[in-house]
Amino acid sequence: MPVHDLEKTFLDKIEREVKIEPRDWMPDAYRKNLIRQISQHAHSEIVGMLPEGNWITRAPSLKRKAILIAKAQDEAGHGLYLYSATETLGTSREETINDLHSGKAKYSSIFNYPTLSWADIGAIGWLVDGAAIINQVMLCRTSYGPYARAMVRICREESFHQRQGFEILLVLSRGSAEQKAMCQDALNRWWWPSLMMFGPRDSDSTHSDQSMKWKIKRMSNDELRQKFIDMIAEQVKVLGMTLPDPDLKWNEERKHYDFGAIDWAEFWNVVKGNGPCNKQRIEARTKAWDEGAWVREAAVAYAEKRKEKSKSALEAA
Repeated sequence: MPVHDLEKTFLDKIEREVKIEPRDWMPDAYRKNLIRQISQHAHSEIVGMLPEGNWITRAPSLKRKAILIAKAQDEAGHGLYLYSATETLGTSREETINDLHSGKAKYSSIFNYPTLSWADIGAIGWLVDGAAIINQVMLCRTSYGPYARAMVRICREESFHQRQGFEILLVLSRGSAEQKAMCQDALNRWWWPSLMMFGPRDSDSTHSDQSMKWKIKRMSNDELRQKFIDMIAEQVKVLGMTLPDPDLKWNEERKHYDFGAIDWAEFWNVVKGNGPCNKQRIEARTKAWDEGAWVREAAVAYAEKRKEKSKSALEAA
């Protein structure tokens, strides 16, 4: 079939909300866009375990420790789902991970900030996972089937993560003066990086327009960011805390919250690898990958052994 006809069939499926599956024909640009986005998402889930892992051994109670361990396990699972979805597009996991280690592939800029107190774990759950949910719910309807199906379970689990984070902050906000101050300090440090999670302004985004035409994304960066701000500006009232933005106020005419200017110079600085923990995060992931080589080799050897055993059993029968 001519490429023109294949592309017409592809676009017709997109228009009719029919999922694109791995064996379907797709434009190379669509495939590359998905590999970039899904692998970046997978890297973010895996790297995102590092700032939280910093507090697993220092959680204030056994219950908090168990919950945080369970959350880290969830994030690892999310990364595996997404790496698997990326593989359906014709790239290998090794290639994808090598791109991360070399700096070619990116992950969410938010994970390049340090976790300085226990309240930071609450802020990550409430703000970071909250921002992730806003962004990811729409991905349950993304045009690529394996990605959309992976996102259904991921979003369900992320909703629990957000509640866990909010509950940590709620307890602190009702505690001693020191605990309240810890809570407010965490919000002050994580608020603006959380807004940067949605990516650059629409006018500066190089992928959003095409992603929306292909229905990989359903809303633009700025639309998602506004939705997040409207949600958090109301929820923070329950905590009795404030968000570090003197310009944050309800706009009755727009029916949205107005907010102050984001420091885009900081955003691009972190994206380019110059954030507080960029080097530390990549070193940690590279070390884990290198030290885990024997596990991967053993798993492959075991799989081959089972395959040969099954083959021998079939031949004997």
